[in-house]
Amino acid sequence: MIVWINGAFGAGKTTTARELIELIPNSTLFDPEVIGGALPHLLPAKHLAEVGDYQDLPIWRRLVIDTAAAMLAELGGTLVVPMTLLRQEYRDEIFGGLAARRIGVRHILLAPAETILRERIAVREVPPDLPDGEMRVRQWSYDHIEPYRAALASWLTADAHLVDTSALTPYATAVRIAEAVGSGTAPVCDIVQTPEPTAETVASGVLLFDEHDRVLLVDPTYKAGWEFPGGVVEPGEAPARAGVREVAEETGIRLADVPRLLVVDWEPPAPPGYGGLRLLFDGGRLDSAAAERLLLPGPELRDCRFVTEREAADLLPPVRYERLRWALRARERGAALYLEAGVPVG
Repeated sequence: MIVWINGAFGAGKTTTARELIELIPNSTLFDPEVIGGALPHLLPAKHLAEVGDYQDLPIWRRLVIDTAAAMLAELGGTLVVPMTLLRQEYRDEIFGGLAARRIGVRHILLAPAETILRERIAVREVPPDLPDGEMRVRQWSYDHIEPYRAALASWLTADAHLVDTSALTPYATAVRIAEAVGSGTAPVCDIVQTPEPTAETVASGVLLFDEHDRVLLVDPTYKAGWEFPGGVVEPGEAPARAGVREVAEETGIRLADVPRLLVVDWEPPAPPGYGGLRLLFDGGRLDSAAAERLLLPGPELRDCRFVTEREAADLLPPVRYERLRWALRARERGAALYLEAGVPVG
């Protein structure tokens, strides 16, 4: 398993983690900061300059997942990970990716009073050989107090085991965490995720419309980006039935009829993905009462909204948007389309 120690920058996560590995048998420290430190050796400087925080880079999030899984496969036991995560979608992506590998995460939040946090930041050690160390360490911590406060008020405490460290030393904090993990007081996060594919897959999405003909998009907890309701077709399952099943599981809406096919899109493999067939079906128009029965929030969806085609262009990845765009044209014409990578063929 993984014990993920979260909290504001300057809350004492790394110091506590070093104490914790002495208390939990067969545990190892993994600090994702080393992934960030490796990125300048892996990516062009121009690419890195486009982001202010390496957590915004998809490669960082994937490498954190892959490295943690590889370390556990190599060493077994418990991995203690001290890392601030203030964006819910990044937390969901990383914890979901670990859940896909059947790795449970116990989420611990170090939460000292803000006055104590500011005092600790003021005396936080800055490496003397670090260029612009004062700005990169101390000021960075101060600048992220407000995002931490916002996350704390919205989602951060939903599944995290909170430890008030205002009056605790790092060792005493580690003792509290070890006790919570050992007793099960700090439970495994309920992040829904299916195993990552090992070959091409068939996935079915269903387009649902409101009374203004806007289409429903959902924001899954288990991966980044907006999507259509739907999911992977299970072995022996009819694709249209899979779409109906996924709609019911994700939204609570039970479609009475088998939806009509709009597009079949072949998605080429793009490592680390394997690609496969992506089908979109027309689930029809929901009346206002049905739209209000959407089950949110839930374990699979963070948010949902009905959007226009123009609004969808700002939410969906380009290939997924092209799939939607042609599905809407097929709906207008009453004839299904065959696509390859979002482009009609034939």
